Amino acid sequence: MKVLVLTGPESTGKSWLSQQLQARFGGLIVGEYVRHFIEQEQRDTCYADIEAIARGQLAWEDAARAQRPELLILDTHLLSNILWSQVLFNACPSWMEPALLARDYHLHLLLDPRDVPWLDDGQRCQPELAQRWDFYQQCQSWLIRHQQHFIGINGDWAQRSQQALACVEQWLAEPCELAVKG
Repeated sequence: MKVLVLTGPESTGKSWLSQQLQARFGGLIVGEYVRHFIEQEQRDTCYADIEAIARGQLAWEDAARAQRPELLILDTHLLSNILWSQVLFNACPSWMEPALLARDYHLHLLLDPRDVPWLDDGQRCQPELAQRWDFYQQCQSWLIRHQQHFIGINGDWAQRSQQALACVEQWLAEPCELAVKG
């Protein structure tokens, strides 16, 4: 099983690209649990919700991993939960980063917020490019600091699609050298 993560700020095409990648290469997509949580609760999140959201994301990921697809596509993972918790509440449960680091993710596609418009979907809250750029830089810094394999994806929608499809096609042709935990 190869595990691919799409990460980066909101409104950069993670869900859209996940669907395109699945259509081309197959595999199983794990969506964003926080979207489900907000739809179910019909309210904004608060700090007390962070653990439930993170545990829900992990449960969805674990259920997908248990199916052992050849390709697992994660529309997000705990890094987004960690960063959003810090951005919104200036705090994060201490167990989340070790839980993230305990799992194997083989490739991250880090989506750049520039060159595509912010689209309001009722849940997004960073309409300013400067906010999204800061989130992007935090993602990038974390990935570098923790020596996670990632490739930046940028440009307009067509360019993002082309880059992501080409990158994943090449990556899937390589043998998977990393063992998957959990």
